[in-house]
Amino acid sequence: MLSCEGADFSKVLKRYDIDLQVEMTPQEMAAKLLPSDPVFHKVAEEVLYMRFKSVGPVVTQALSERNPLDIINNGLVAGMEIVAKLYAEHVYYLPEIMMAAKTMEIGIAIAEKQVPGGLTPKATVIMHAAEGDPHDIGKNIAAVMMRASGYEVIDMGRDVPVVDAVAKAKEVKPLFMSGTALMTTTMTAFPAEAAMLKEAGLEIPLMGCGGAVNREYANSYDLGIYSEKAPQTPIIAQKLLDGYDWKKIREEWDDIVNGA
Repeated sequence: MLSCEGADFSKVLKRYDIDLQVEMTPQEMAAKLLPSDPVFHKVAEEVLYMRFKSVGPVVTQALSERNPLDIINNGLVAGMEIVAKLYAEHVYYLPEIMMAAKTMEIGIAIAEKQVPGGLTPKATVIMHAAEGDPHDIGKNIAAVMMRASGYEVIDMGRDVPVVDAVAKAKEVKPLFMSGTALMTTTMTAFPAEAAMLKEAGLEIPLMGCGGAVNREYANSYDLGIYSEKAPQTPIIAQKLLDGYDWKKIREEWDDIVNGA
């Protein structure tokens, strides 16, 4: 009979990212990322640690010491940006993203009441999962990050017919439209949408995303741009706000993403 005595099982069936999760806590990763200002630091921590029950009083107290827009941008949004970083590093996952976003939304709802005229979105974007595709988790995460970055997101949901997506784009004329596809049978919706947008005279970038899509495919049709991971979406959106068109996004994609 074989004996297991003295055997080292530490490397047997070991996931590549377990060490990161065990050795580095969210607190340790966030230590250098949290705002140095004590007020914004405390507000950002509420989002980072998903304290949706206490974020209200913390934001209310902060409003007596700081400008509401600064609280939103330098506290609440800054906290969500750290959450996005932890997600990218596989320390946080979907449940943490959703709870942190809820915490941020509670805080923003309180702070924006003190902003004269309310908050003005940076731009409007349309997000959807491709026709025939029921998978929308990636889209939902990207939508959270876009809202956290100050954009109005029109989320059309999943299994959105091509004609409906294009019709909404004609109506809204967004900064860009993104589509996600997890199945290779549904990603063909994107070149069809792009062709219809071109026919309508709309040079709206169409961001291809999801497990079935790669950069080469997204670049194979006019208007197509690519986002590999949800945290990249607001970064690319900012470049579009800065005046980049879909062609320039393609040309400088590596620099844009690697600078994230």
